[in-house]
Amino acid sequence: MADDPMMVGAATVFVVSDISASLAHYRDVLGFSVTFEYGDPTFYVCLCRDEVALHLVAARQTRRLPGNGGVCVFVKDVDAVHAELAERGANIVKPPQNYDYGMRDFDVLDPDGNQLVFGMGSGDH
Repeated sequence: MADDPMMVGAATVFVVSDISASLAHYRDVLGFSVTFEYGDPTFYVCLCRDEVALHLVAARQTRRLPGNGGVCVFVKDVDAVHAELAERGANIVKPPQNYDYGMRDFDVLDPDGNQLVFGMGSGDH
């Protein structure tokens, strides 16, 4: 058994009402790749894009309600990500802005209302 208690990763798990539709949304609109599917029928999915992993679980498999999750995703070029996701038809609810907390970010909602904030340091603090 290893003696090193270092944590080496984490993944956000969003509860979704329709796993197939959400998988398609994250793949086709947000640009993630499906790396793992579990269940017959599928009720759990892992998606990755670059160094970011997101997991989706069907609402029928948990007591948690869909649409109540949120994650902040740090990016190298927030305006480029915004342009790409806008072109793909993402539900952008707030365009990129600089904030006094030192970030430039924007908000996206998935089909269930789970919130993704994409941001980078603005150098304004």
